[in-house]
Amino acid sequence: MADQDTNDLDQFQAEVRSWIAENFPASLRDKPNPMSREALAFPDADQEAWRLAMADKGWGTPTWSKEYGAAGLSKAHARIIQEELAHAGAYNPIGGMGVMMFGPTLMEYGTKAQLDQHIPPIVRGEFQWCQGFSEPGAGSDLVSLQTKAEDKGDHFLVNGQKIWTSGAQWARWCFCLVRTDPTRKYDGISLVLFPMDAPGVEVRPIQLIGGNSSFCELFMTDLKVPKDQLVGPLNHGWTIAKRLLQHERNGLSGPAYAPSGRPLVELAREHIGVDADGQIADADLRRRIIHNDMERRVFEQTAQRAAAEAKGNAGPSAASSIMKNTSTRIAQQRAELAIEILGYRGLGWEGDNFEPAELAITRDWLSGKASTIYGGSQEIQNNIIAKRILRLPDPIAAKKG
Repeated sequence: MADQDTNDLDQFQAEVRSWIAENFPASLRDKPNPMSREALAFPDADQEAWRLAMADKGWGTPTWSKEYGAAGLSKAHARIIQEELAHAGAYNPIGGMGVMMFGPTLMEYGTKAQLDQHIPPIVRGEFQWCQGFSEPGAGSDLVSLQTKAEDKGDHFLVNGQKIWTSGAQWARWCFCLVRTDPTRKYDGISLVLFPMDAPGVEVRPIQLIGGNSSFCELFMTDLKVPKDQLVGPLNHGWTIAKRLLQHERNGLSGPAYAPSGRPLVELAREHIGVDADGQIADADLRRRIIHNDMERRVFEQTAQRAAAEAKGNAGPSAASSIMKNTSTRIAQQRAELAIEILGYRGLGWEGDNFEPAELAITRDWLSGKASTIYGGSQEIQNNIIAKRILRLPDPIAAKKG
């Protein structure tokens, strides 16, 4: 049986390699995955052709059910697809919040009608979702949210404001936490879904230090949300939100968010130079580059092991907090090293005196500072690790006791 399984996987690998060679546009080869929400919302012709090809195969979400247009494959098959994409200098064009966090959560808590409505477009990457969680007075203390949803019979009337809503200006739908019972804290929150072009929805992009506007303010004024867009039981949204956040942290700790781009060794050889032995001339810099690369490889192997151990399909665990913090730390260290290697070439913001790749490194370095905040701040992850993994006593609860 083992030999048969191996033969099947070998045959599948050959099929995947051949299909990618025939369908992946040459213009996209070895280019970074355009996973910014703006790029996904406004793809060029080759990007769109590649998305449609992957969607038709169901390989954008290979382990999801065939019922919704996915491939229904095993994790072993999914790993082969990922490996062959990397081998060909290709990427998975289907992603975003729908794949990373909302889709898996909806499949656990949603109704059949909700799954039929929302999962197929996610599988095909037809549009993007955004997340309405944080508020001006409820960021790390998310449970203090005040966006109100009043029961009006066949619909909820939603009024309130969200902040740091990633990609809201390009998203077509939003999954949003609202307060449906003002008399209770944890047990008064619900999760609702609404289209971003609905009357009463206003989006205001926020300009960031990296020069982009990936975050937004989101205002809802007398927004009508039909009752059939309530996910899970009324007032049980906090339980669903915790599952969503686990999926998010698990996704943020995955390979797509691990250090990527041009290898630091190549960058250093070009800008720093090499010694008589062909090694990077700066020995201390060489040591730090090697250390960062070792940490990256260890992280990737740990992530693969964690995925293999999750065969019980119980979903992400608190360990995703460890992975998220580790991934962002490695990525930020890599960005710092890249800026150091570039020297004054890494200080550019715009202009013809700098190469586009140099400007991209600088802006990525600045934008990467947010990675220890979004998806739950580093401090919040440390609290989760302390309480749920290390089982350390809660000092706040001890004081109250």
